Amino acid sequence: MENNILVGNYVRLEPLGLFHLEGLTKAAAGNEQLFKWTVVPQGKNAMTRYIKTALEQRDRGTAMPFVIVGNEDGIIKGSTRFWNIAYWQWPEHTCGYGRIAPDVCEIGHTWLTGSATRTGINTEAKFLMLKYAFEHWKVWRVNFTTDVRNERSRAAIERLSAKFEGIIRAERMGADFTIRDSARFSIISDEWPDVKELLQGYMLMNT
Repeated sequence: MENNILVGNYVRLEPLGLFHLEGLTKAAAGNEQLFKWTVVPQGKNAMTRYIKTALEQRDRGTAMPFVIVGNEDGIIKGSTRFWNIAYWQWPEHTCGYGRIAPDVCEIGHTWLTGSATRTGINTEAKFLMLKYAFEHWKVWRVNFTTDVRNERSRAAIERLSAKFEGIIRAERMGADFTIRDSARFSIISDEWPDVKELLQGYMLMNT
C-alpha cells in the first residue's frame, strides 16, 4: 500500500504506526460516552492491539489507516482509515483492464477526541480522503457504514451528501457487544464533483 501523508489546512492524515501509541491513547482517554457506538480502545494495551490489527489489514492490502494530526499543534486528534479496499478482476477489452488502483473502498473506523468534535476537523479529513480516493485512485464508489443508533455519525455522513442506501440487518457486533443493524451510505464517482464543491464551501466556513 501507499504510505502517503494527506495534508490539509488544519489537519494532516499520517499513516498509522506503533509510534503513535502514546498520542492515540491520550486522544481516546476519557471519552467513553462520546464513543458509545464506536469501537475506540481505552488504555495502552487495547490501543496496541487496535494499531496492530489495523497494520495487519494494511499489509493485506485491504486498509490504509491514518492518525489525524493538528497542523498547528502537532497533537493527534483521532484516527480514520480506508478499509474494505477491493480490486476487481477486469478482463481484457473492458474499461478497467490494466487498473492497478482499488476500484471501491470504504471510509470508516473514524473517531475524534472530544475537543476536536464540531471544529471542522472531520470535514477536512473526509475531504482529503475522498479527494484521494476519487482523484488519485479514481475509485467508482466510496462507502460509509455506521450503527443505526449512532445519530451523530449518520448526520455527519448525510452532511457529506452521501446517499443513504438502506439498513443492513444484523450486520456485525456493535461497540456495546450487541448484534447491530447498520446504515449504509455511498458516494459514487459521478457525484464527486458536486460533493467536492460542497465540502470546499464547508471548509471556507471552517465547519
